[in-house]
Amino acid sequence: MVRLVTDSNAFFFDPTFVQKHHIRVLPLGVRLGNEVLPETALTTEQLFHRLGNGGLRPTLEAPTPEQFTAVFQELAQTTDSIVCIHFSGKLSRTPDNARAGAETLLGRMNIQVIDSDSVSLGLGVLVEAAARAAESGATVEEIVKIVRGHIPRLYGAFFCDTMAYAGQLPHIGKAHTILGEMLDIKPILALEDGDLILIEKARTRAQAIEKLVEYAVEFTEVERCAILQATPHPTEDTRALLEQLAEEAPGLKWPVIAYTPALATLLGPEAMGVMVYESDAAVF
Repeated sequence: MVRLVTDSNAFFFDPTFVQKHHIRVLPLGVRLGNEVLPETALTTEQLFHRLGNGGLRPTLEAPTPEQFTAVFQELAQTTDSIVCIHFSGKLSRTPDNARAGAETLLGRMNIQVIDSDSVSLGLGVLVEAAARAAESGATVEEIVKIVRGHIPRLYGAFFCDTMAYAGQLPHIGKAHTILGEMLDIKPILALEDGDLILIEKARTRAQAIEKLVEYAVEFTEVERCAILQATPHPTEDTRALLEQLAEEAPGLKWPVIAYTPALATLLGPEAMGVMVYESDAAVF
């Protein structure tokens, strides 16, 4: 049977999904100065509590090609077919490093690496689809086709509490970041082709929440969705967002999940977002 490999940014509503389906998960790393911690070793809240007000900014570290090779060699004892599905390649080197790790086994194993163009819930949705296909007897090529067919149905938008983190994205620029910080701008970022693109700006968190609602209600055929924030616990912002979503899109449930430290290196503390997975009916 085809074995699956993903990374720790994948979110599953069923916390036992990985174990049930024998999926290998490589932890993404978070660099704090000279120290690199696996993101599985701490929560986003713990990450920013540890940083305090010292000005140190965490950065994302992808698993190394050598780490991927080690996992592939271990899996080679039971299979010669592997599908890897990973955190967006425009936001990390994870897919590239997976491909580099697979090169040492070229000719001995069929290893296909898929760049999810997504994060968190979106990545988890793709891994779940791959697991169902693998367990039904699908080949590597069939699984790749199925997963790629799901990618255009994944959407996400986030707002950051400060321009400082969004300013790390290459298309925003230093001057724009400095001005945004001076004006206390809340940038609204959308996942587009795997990249986080600045689509709007808000002056307050209340305005930013309204922008998220406007984004979310554009989708009429929603199969799965979630609110992402730094903590799994409801906050005043959570309640405001849920109230507006209930009014604008009644009948749709929005579970609240915490974004991981890896995503926090891009969004910063106190960010919030919505992710949507559209059903087949919405794709023409």
